[in-house]
Amino acid sequence: MAVNTDPPFLPDRARYALPLYAFIAALFFAASSAPTPLYRLYQEAWGFSSATLTLVFSVYAFSLLAALLTTGSLSDHIGRRPAIIGGVALEVGAMLIFASAHSVQVLILARVLQGFATGTATSALGAAILDASRTRGSLVNTLSPMLGMGVGALGTSLLVDYAPAPMQTVYFMLVAIFVLQAVGVWMLPETVSRSPGTLASLVPRVRVPRAARAAMLRIAPVNVAVWALGGFYLSLGPTLARAVTGNTDVMTGGWVVFALTVGGLAAVLLLRALSAPRLLMTGAVVLAAGLVVTLTGVHAGNAAIFFAGTALAGMGFGSAFQGALRSVLPLAEAHERAGLMAAFYVLSYLAFSVPAIIAGTMAHVVGLRLTTDVYGITLVALAGMTVVASGWGRGRRMVGG
Repeated sequence: MAVNTDPPFLPDRARYALPLYAFIAALFFAASSAPTPLYRLYQEAWGFSSATLTLVFSVYAFSLLAALLTTGSLSDHIGRRPAIIGGVALEVGAMLIFASAHSVQVLILARVLQGFATGTATSALGAAILDASRTRGSLVNTLSPMLGMGVGALGTSLLVDYAPAPMQTVYFMLVAIFVLQAVGVWMLPETVSRSPGTLASLVPRVRVPRAARAAMLRIAPVNVAVWALGGFYLSLGPTLARAVTGNTDVMTGGWVVFALTVGGLAAVLLLRALSAPRLLMTGAVVLAAGLVVTLTGVHAGNAAIFFAGTALAGMGFGSAFQGALRSVLPLAEAHERAGLMAAFYVLSYLAFSVPAIIAGTMAHVVGLRLTTDVYGITLVALAGMTVVASGWGRGRRMVGG
């Protein structure tokens, strides 16, 4: 039996659900990229290496993955609003720890808590956005993370340049907005009736159905490439941008993340009508081309070429990610989707974090430029594998058909 937990006022408040949930989702990802422009300040204050920097970045992804695997279906049992408000509460705690951080150990603690908060909230937010609009929900779920990450990095850079207490101001601003958003969520109607099985839902279920295994193998190389690209840019991207441009201003790091995410946004908006195979192929080709242009800019020391390549690679990111998701998700039955999505995100977030840690260690040992070359060439090769696999698969279908 449904349990009504709605507050007894604002009867027409459901129409605000989609924009509010979209705003919250974007803000979570803005908060996730907010520390990126600050990493140089943290390094200068506490004297840690590039390897440690990528560890600080990557523990967020590990924690987020743990949350997705354990709390991914929690909102189906306790309701969307409690899960979202709980995630916001954890995020507020993480922001306060960031604001009071005085060592790299505290920074790691903040990132761990932030990752778990983001995983808890975004799984519930994704479902709530689809509840609010089946027609626009998928597009909103795709756009919110990229928009949030770009705005978060650029906004933090602006605050560092123009606001007092640069390592605290952004976090206090985020706390204030998150608190207001939590109040807004409490005022919205619940879309899910509470159901038993809460504890059982916390047991991770990772399974690729037989019907989706071939597609999962086919999209794996480019999916690893796009997430590894994001991990590199959100950890070492600002450092690389300053080396290429010769500009030590914090804004440089914000702009490079913004260029990547704006490219992704453009691809999602412009190419969303393409079929999944064409999206995947287009994304892989554009990603490889963007990386080649980026590496050219790095070696030429040309900021314009470097930023153009970054935006182009971002377009490859956006289209390839859409294509990968749309290639595998429809192949699962309804009861298999949770396990398939868990497997997809395990692959994605391991690619987001592990290569970045390796790159940070390499940069400390052999230098950032050589690390960038090896990293970029590897991602180009992964994208090329998907192009070859997609062409081979299409050829087999034509022969068989």
